[in-house]
Amino acid sequence: MKNYFKSLIITNSKKLFMLSLILFSPFCLFAAGGTVPSVGPVRLEFIIFGFILLGVALFHKHTFRVAVIGLTVLLTFKLVFDPGFHLIEHLFGQTPFGEQLMDKGLRQGEWGIIINLLGLLLGFAILSKIFEESGVPDVLPRFLPDDWKGPFILLVFVFILSSFLDNIAAALIGGAIALVVFKKKVHIGYIAAIVAASNGGGSGSVVGDTTTTMMWIDGVSAFNVLHGFIAAGTALLFFAWFASHQQDKYQRIQKDSDLTVKIDWVKIFNVGLILAGAIISNILYDMPALGVWIAIVIGALLRPVPWQEVPGAIKGTIFLLCLVFCASMMPVEELPDASWITALALGFLSAVFDNIPLTKLCLDQGHYDWGMLAYSVGFGGSMIWFGSSAGVAITNKFPEARNVVLWVKNGWHIAVAYIIGFFVLYFIMGWEPSDNNEHKIINCPVPGCPMANKGEAVVATGSVSYLELVN
Repeated sequence: MKNYFKSLIITNSKKLFMLSLILFSPFCLFAAGGTVPSVGPVRLEFIIFGFILLGVALFHKHTFRVAVIGLTVLLTFKLVFDPGFHLIEHLFGQTPFGEQLMDKGLRQGEWGIIINLLGLLLGFAILSKIFEESGVPDVLPRFLPDDWKGPFILLVFVFILSSFLDNIAAALIGGAIALVVFKKKVHIGYIAAIVAASNGGGSGSVVGDTTTTMMWIDGVSAFNVLHGFIAAGTALLFFAWFASHQQDKYQRIQKDSDLTVKIDWVKIFNVGLILAGAIISNILYDMPALGVWIAIVIGALLRPVPWQEVPGAIKGTIFLLCLVFCASMMPVEELPDASWITALALGFLSAVFDNIPLTKLCLDQGHYDWGMLAYSVGFGGSMIWFGSSAGVAITNKFPEARNVVLWVKNGWHIAVAYIIGFFVLYFIMGWEPSDNNEHKIINCPVPGCPMANKGEAVVATGSVSYLELVN
């Protein structure tokens, strides 16, 4: 391992030097004065983060090194130039760590998100291999149509699966099936579509995605995110049509499946055990990764665990954790006022910015249409491969997809589907904000909130729109 990293540094020393020079270049703009440096109204953290994302897009063969160097530079900047930044507090909060372990409601800092993503990405890499070896993907060609309808049905299956499973698991199961039924020839546009189906499927379900679960925990009714399925379902019909035709032209489903293949039902049981562990642990402890690894250990008593999948997934996992940690250090204390325009913009922002802190900011701000927001921050991350954890996870199986230009070019239908789905939802439902724990639509008790002390007119006159209340 030591020799491996040494050879990487030697063979790429010029590129690493140039990247480091670019990332450190904003530091020269710093002027003494005790405040965090900025260029006009833009703080330098955003400029450095922008360079990191640009580096990931341009150096698609060196994304791991770009992310690690970028995190190092950004963290150095925060520690040196930001007097309000405290690393330990940022990671673990102010509540004693023991109390956070005992009570999920007291959990603070970024450690929970990081541990969850680490456990899920590595654990679901094992899950997808177990599923691949179970024999189910090998027998599916007998039942799937051998034209464009086959890949279309597979995307619908991933979408439905993601409505009650984590999007990472749904994407990896879909990817494992695609590897087999398409003889390891999967179009990049179709890979993007698998990610979009897994992200879209969870946008209307409070157990289908981390962001919707956060809303549920924060007091948003499950019924108030359900209409996210209107947008997600519309988007699915659009991008699945084009992606399935792309895949059918690139590599058609082969009907010559091995008739002697038998399904290993014990491995299927282990897959179900891992998925059940994720769901139960998420509901009870808000830590699905814990349930995943408990189930993997139990399943090891029945069948050998494919531990060889872990090393291959480590680099992709570290890459995502670096980007998530960088995003968590951005000084995004507030967002524009809640509106459908803001929700639309957040979808595009989530393609490059982790959607978990964005969702947290929206919950603190309140008065969003939670179904629309869930669709935006969930599905929006599909537009670029590193915009969601599902995208990073599936590129561990398909490394050729780690190219922003090819992803956007071949997966153009994802961005178009996002816009179509959003406006279909908007024209059908309109903008329908609802309550969460702190903010209420009528007479919001939060001081300084635009809705504070507004709502008496509703009781007197019967009904009034949200925009009328605000204006």
